Formats: sequence, C-alpha cells, structure tokens
Amino acid sequence: MNVKSIFGMILTLIGLGGLIYGGIDFTKGGVAQASFVYLILGGIFFFAGISLIRGTKA
Repeated sequence: MNVKSIFGMILTLIGLGGLIYGGIDFTKGGVAQASFVYLILGGIFFFAGISLIRGTKA
C-alpha cells in the first residue's frame, strides 16, 4: 500500500469519528458551538481523506 492511501484512510476515520461525535453531542443538547466545531472539522478531515484516497493511483 502507498503511504498516501494509508494516510487518507487515517484522515477518513478521524473525520468519521468527529462527525459521529459532533452529531451525538448535537442531538443530546450539548454546547452548540462545540458541536458545530466537531462537525466542521470532522467534515474537513473526512473529505480530505476521501480525496486523498481517490487521488492516489492503485
């Protein structure tokens, strides 16, 4: 495996975790600003990881 694809998978998993945590925190009525920060950062990491995986040649 290529180092870029491994790093892309790690970024994708971190982003997915951030999206899930932000969604759970948002639905439980946590602090709204913190929930949005988790959701935005999770989305950035998730889509960066997906684009890094798609950009590497198999």
